Amino acid sequence: MRLLVSFAALFFSVILLQLSSGGVGPLDVLSGTQLGFSRQQIGLLGSAHFFGFFIGCWWAPRLMGSIGHSRAFAAFTAVGAISLMAHMLVLDPYAWTVMRVGSGLCVAGCYTVIEAWLQAKVTNETRGRAMGIYRVVDMTGSLGAQMIIGILAPASYVSYNLLAIGCIAALLPITLTKVAQPETPASPRLRPRLAVERSPLAAAGVVVAAVSSASFRMVGPIYGQEVGLTAGQIAWFLSAFVLGGAVAQFPIGWLADKYDRRWVLIWLSIAAMISCGITMMSSGLGTTGIMLTAALFGLTTFPIYSVAAAHAHDFASSEERVELSAALMFYFALGAIFAPYLASVLIENFGPSALFLMISVAHGGLVVFGLIRMRARSTRPDRTRYVYAPRTSFIVGRLLGRSRDE
Repeated sequence: MRLLVSFAALFFSVILLQLSSGGVGPLDVLSGTQLGFSRQQIGLLGSAHFFGFFIGCWWAPRLMGSIGHSRAFAAFTAVGAISLMAHMLVLDPYAWTVMRVGSGLCVAGCYTVIEAWLQAKVTNETRGRAMGIYRVVDMTGSLGAQMIIGILAPASYVSYNLLAIGCIAALLPITLTKVAQPETPASPRLRPRLAVERSPLAAAGVVVAAVSSASFRMVGPIYGQEVGLTAGQIAWFLSAFVLGGAVAQFPIGWLADKYDRRWVLIWLSIAAMISCGITMMSSGLGTTGIMLTAALFGLTTFPIYSVAAAHAHDFASSEERVELSAALMFYFALGAIFAPYLASVLIENFGPSALFLMISVAHGGLVVFGLIRMRARSTRPDRTRYVYAPRTSFIVGRLLGRSRDE
């Protein structure tokens, strides 16, 4: 309990940020549809979010080193709040694209500050419990963000204003805390080649994880609309995906620690392809069937990033863990930038099922590549622990590195 209280301000900020930033993606889809935006323009908004996210991951440690944790956090939340409130002032898809770059920048920057603060305050004795609570808080906030879409009116100034209020409110716990700001950690070098050198399969796995997650979360509401779901039902549809992914962490983590992680990745991708096929046929199964298939899709796709990351760290030294985590995040960001726009183009031309067909093709490629890599070399007998890896910032590896070594 004392540990929870000591980090309460940081965890409360995480929840507020998740409710704000996690809600804007689905709300933009519903609002853009009501305002007459094309499918490609709506997909561009999701891609812009991850472009801003990538910039924020790279820039945030440097800004934090220049002006400190609290000021950097305030700057990023200001960018996020402005981006949210400006939506209904300029009803143009390309102006919204710029705003979504700002919201992605806000998310990456704020998480970088929070995780740097956590890293400085945890000890070897409290690290495991702190990270466990942090993951639960992050996942709870993500789940809540999907649910609030059911009560926010599309294309409404009030709706975007409420999200902006949540973003601004995240400032209060950080700025009012009496805990002294920690020393700013050195920003990790971004070495994308490191991930490929340690494990080409892991680099491919995180790209496929981005194709699955970013496409579903940013373009999934379009699919929901196409199959006849209401705004409230779309909220449950997205929440089922997050909940399925949360539940999957425990059994998949056990399998990844017990068996060859390459086989776990391959079978997860095969299961993902099956879940995509079921989802494409679920429109005739009624609302309950659609929700169940969304949960199955989350269960089979959400853990792929963490399994791929664990496999990469099996071949890395302790000194490389932070930079390797940043390199994997780099490939995830690349996949997440391009996937939503490509998915929206395919939906526009071939219908809603094209979203899951695209994801199936990506997982099919991962299965083939996994089998090829298994012939190239054997796995390591001394492996790291499976760790659920949040895709939040380039410095999250500092928090997870010691857990992997243990």
